[in-house]
Amino acid sequence: MKHWIDKILHFKSESVTLIPLKAEHKDGLLKAASDGKLWELWYTSVPDANSIDSYIATALDQKEKGLEYPFTIIDTQTEALIGCTRFYNLQPEHRRLEIGYTWYAKSYQRTAANTQCKYLLLQYAFEELNCIAVQIVTNWFNIKSREAIARLGAKQDGILRNHRLNADGSYRDTVVFSITESEWIGVKKSLDYKLNLYKNL
Repeated sequence: MKHWIDKILHFKSESVTLIPLKAEHKDGLLKAASDGKLWELWYTSVPDANSIDSYIATALDQKEKGLEYPFTIIDTQTEALIGCTRFYNLQPEHRRLEIGYTWYAKSYQRTAANTQCKYLLLQYAFEELNCIAVQIVTNWFNIKSREAIARLGAKQDGILRNHRLNADGSYRDTVVFSITESEWIGVKKSLDYKLNLYKNL
C-alpha cells in the first residue's frame, strides 16, 4: 500500500524537533516516560520497560502499512528525547487524519512543547496534505489532555460512550475534538500568538 505521506518528515523549530520514530529511540523514550512515571496514568498509552518494544514495533508496523506516521519528539536545544506523537487513522480518500498517541516527559508538560508540536503537525496536515479536517481524541478521564486540546482551538464534537474496551476490561469513553479546514487560519493565528507569549516569558 502506498503511503499517503510518501516522504521522510522532519519538523524543526526553536523548541522542538520531530523525527520519524525508530527502534533505537527506545532508551531515550523510556527515560522520558520515567520523568513522572507516565505509565502509571491508567488512561494513557505511555510505554514502560515491559511494553516499549511492542509499542515501537506496533507503531512501525502501522507505518509500514500506511496507516500511521509516528514521531519521536526532541528538545531542539538539548537534543533530549522528550516524548512521542503521530499522525494516525490516515484517510487520504477523505482528506482526514487524526493526531494522537501524544505524550511528553512530565517536565515538558504545560510548556511550549505541545503547542509547537501541534502547530507543526497541523500546518503540514492542512497546508501540505490539504486535509479538510483533523481530529484529536482523548480519554474522558484525561482532564489535562482535554483542556490542552481545547486550548489549541479544537472544538469538541462529542463523546463516544463505551467506545473501546481497556486492557483491564473496563470501558473507555472517548472525547472527540476536531479542527476543520476553514478554521485553520484562525487556529494558526491563535497558536502563533501563544508561541510568541512563550518566547517572552
